Amino acid sequence: MTDRILVVDDEETLCDVLKLNLENEGYDVDVAYSVEQALALDLTRYSLILLDIMMGEISGIKMAKMMKSNHETADIPIIFCTAKDTEDDMIIGLNMGADDYIVKPYTIRNILARVKTVLRRANRTAGEKVDAIVVDGLKVDHRLKMCTVDGKEVKLSKKEFEILAFLMKNQNRIFTRDELLNFVWKDEVVVLDRTVDVNITRLRQKLGIYGHCIITRSGYGYGFQA
Repeated sequence: MTDRILVVDDEETLCDVLKLNLENEGYDVDVAYSVEQALALDLTRYSLILLDIMMGEISGIKMAKMMKSNHETADIPIIFCTAKDTEDDMIIGLNMGADDYIVKPYTIRNILARVKTVLRRANRTAGEKVDAIVVDGLKVDHRLKMCTVDGKEVKLSKKEFEILAFLMKNQNRIFTRDELLNFVWKDEVVVLDRTVDVNITRLRQKLGIYGHCIITRSGYGYGFQA
């Protein structure tokens, strides 16, 4: 599933630039030119909010407080994008539960890098909260760190399990080798791209009739499609 991002900023030109560049990176993007417009949307649909602080009658800080106090939106990552650049402002933003704080003016390259990092961290955390993912007779149990096919345990290595769980959680989306390396081998210094291919091949063999669910898009990467 493609990550959906909401950009909330009263500078319409800036919103349009961010929307264009984020969509070029493969995200679904909506914009709101005020907090009032943003609150009229179903915020639970979004994977991340890019939020300006200084806006109209309702500030970005107030919107963040509202989101964090609502259990349905409390876990949605927020990146503050603001011209307020004092240390106190930054501390207030981070204490509000913001996942990052970017000071204007900023480069698009910086924004894209921060968005990718925050989403990767949020997706990893969300994956850890889910006890199990089930697709027909294939089940990945995070709590027991176990994979079963039609009720029978399939012995997977730690890396194989993490790849499968990540792909199943993000079904119908293609990930590059680099993205899989960054997620599964994040703490390792040097890992070859070929390592991903080897683990994918082993997974397909071990999953039997469900091996075909791990798909390859030549020149792009791998995904899971039931």
